[in-house]
Amino acid sequence: MSNRRKLTPDASPRHHFGSEVRRAREAAGLTLADLAAMVPCDPSTVSRIEAGAIAPDSHFAAVCDEAFPEMNGWFSRFYQDSRDWNQPFAEPFKSFPQYEAEATALYCYENALVPGLLQTEPYAREVLSRHPAVTEGEVSERLVARMARQAVLTSDNAPMGWFVVEESVLTHWVGSAKTMYDALMHLTAMCRRPRICIQVLVDAGGHVGMQGSFDIAEQAGARTTVFLSDIADGRIADDGVTVATVSLRFRWLQAQALSPETSTDFIERIAEEKWSSTP
Repeated sequence: MSNRRKLTPDASPRHHFGSEVRRAREAAGLTLADLAAMVPCDPSTVSRIEAGAIAPDSHFAAVCDEAFPEMNGWFSRFYQDSRDWNQPFAEPFKSFPQYEAEATALYCYENALVPGLLQTEPYAREVLSRHPAVTEGEVSERLVARMARQAVLTSDNAPMGWFVVEESVLTHWVGSAKTMYDALMHLTAMCRRPRICIQVLVDAGGHVGMQGSFDIAEQAGARTTVFLSDIADGRIADDGVTVATVSLRFRWLQAQALSPETSTDFIERIAEEKWSSTP
């Protein structure tokens, strides 16, 4: 039985790009291995791009333009015109960075990991590398995207950023002790930025935040959007009922958390006591 992947070009721009790669490749008489050698990459990567399973990068598009000159640069043009799909975020999350970029205020609650907007590069790499079946190339691609996304907090017109993190975020081992120490010290540095507020939820017992992490992107005069995290990569919602429910729960969590000043001291103490001398 053939292992040839079925193409669905109408499923998304990514699938359309992939179907055009296969059409051009087969018309040129090239095998998967032939095109992979030109990139260079593994033939399975070309196969997955053709099937729309993963997004290409700009280099792959440029190689296709060189390999298939009869397309007159179509691959790079299509890639550049489709920035919303070629970012290597998980599918349900793809459009949320745009809401973050347009927000006047951001709210985030995390019960397991340092929020993505506040992660150091080594910490983020450890988190991203734990995704099932992920390749090193995909990890690197997603890492670049995550680090670039953090610019929203340091731009000249940065939104207000309100973050509440569970105490377990600070003690849950991710990577090495140095990775954790540096991650927590980065948090304390971010605490001191004028438009960022970080609070730690300590000894809260059973509470609504145990049901999952979430992000809220609020834009003055426009609809607020939330991202709800779960085991299936989460979902975006902007209906009034969901937004109101999530916003109310954030306010409850914020009210139960330590003050920003006390939280900064608490994070520094955990960094020094748990991570600075851990082998």
